[in-house]
Amino acid sequence: MDRPETRSAWSGESALAYQVLGEGSPDLLYLPGWISNVELNWDHPTMSRFLRGLARSRRLIVTDPRGVGCSERSSPHDVWPLEVIMEDVAIVLEAAGSKQAAILATNQMGFVACMFAATYPERTVAVILNDASANYLWSEETPWEYTEEQFEQQEEWMREPWKRPQAVEDVRDRDPSVAADRGYVEWWYRYNLLSEGRGYGVAGSRKYMYTDVRPILPSIHVPALVLVRPQAHGGDPTWVDPARYLAEHIPGARLEELPGGDSSLWVGDQAPGHRAIAAFLGEVRRERSELERVLATVLFTDIVGSTEKAVQLGDRAWRDLIERHHASARALLERYRGVEVDTAGDGFFATFDGPARAIRCARAIVDEVQPLGIEVRVGLHTGECEKIDGKVGGIAVNIGARVGAAAGPSEVLVSQTVKDLVAGSGLAFEDRGEHELKGIPDRWRLYRVAA
Repeated sequence: MDRPETRSAWSGESALAYQVLGEGSPDLLYLPGWISNVELNWDHPTMSRFLRGLARSRRLIVTDPRGVGCSERSSPHDVWPLEVIMEDVAIVLEAAGSKQAAILATNQMGFVACMFAATYPERTVAVILNDASANYLWSEETPWEYTEEQFEQQEEWMREPWKRPQAVEDVRDRDPSVAADRGYVEWWYRYNLLSEGRGYGVAGSRKYMYTDVRPILPSIHVPALVLVRPQAHGGDPTWVDPARYLAEHIPGARLEELPGGDSSLWVGDQAPGHRAIAAFLGEVRRERSELERVLATVLFTDIVGSTEKAVQLGDRAWRDLIERHHASARALLERYRGVEVDTAGDGFFATFDGPARAIRCARAIVDEVQPLGIEVRVGLHTGECEKIDGKVGGIAVNIGARVGAAAGPSEVLVSQTVKDLVAGSGLAFEDRGEHELKGIPDRWRLYRVAA
């Protein structure tokens, strides 16, 4: 099999590099982690053998995520939110002619794979997570993750120039079985050097430190496989904890513990990993069924003081005002790719496949209707929604409506789930404290979107 050709998929003015090799089904999209370079993958036999093994009996799509490798590079000021990377996944799949694919994701690309699978189950055959976590920052629920102080220490290391001695040390820690292989260490040195800029790496680490997909794990309803090598990093027990957490919190997920003391899936004995992936995808192919639930961001708007305003204006003037309000809201929903679900008198119920777009649409609606002499309140929540007769329903919709009811005039209020999913988007929030939402269990922390 020859070295595959590197192609480009265009996301606006940004080029996304990808390669396609092999034949068969289902398609498998490989999303590497912190570093990636589709061209350098073929410069060492260990990595090339791993990729050819993935392409055995199926079509493999390999891509460099935006910002690294042969894809569009960026400055440290341009670290994109999850939904942008998620959109890139859809664009690469479309460019490769793939209507549905299983996704193999490593490191922070696990966040993207989880969000994509929950949002687009109809496009996701299955998810395979390797060396992935639900979050990267210490919490009482995930005490094995780094604290902010540990991230700061890591950042100091990342700012050091990437030199061969660093590569030697890194390989010794990550993949001890090849630590004495000079050819591999040299390849790893060049692979890192040509995959990602140091400044972008630091900025990406800061962003993903605050990204947390724990709230959406129950919304993943595609088959999921979590891979881990428990003996990696000297058998440190905290190495396997993130994998076990993912397997326990994604409905029906399976944890596969692989032998070997190397952390990179392509290093050491590749056969157990290839067998696990092949067996899993074989089962998925036999058991696939149509899914009826998706992850969505729901938006609810409501005109403040509408009854008093209607009495003040009279029926005809009020009807004219409502028509202008509706026209403005619908134009903005179209601009931000929202889907209008229902219009209840003077408010809108819409859905979005990305929370950042939903927030920006909400802010735009607030600003657009003020010159009309009215103010709206807006509520947003991201959660699992059921598809019923082509419309969405379920508890997530009810939560979104209650969040909207808690908002004040010209205020956009969001749940903590929405806030956590847009880390790195440039949006700012103000803590509004915990609230009781009528008919919804527990107390909910809400945030106001800063203007």
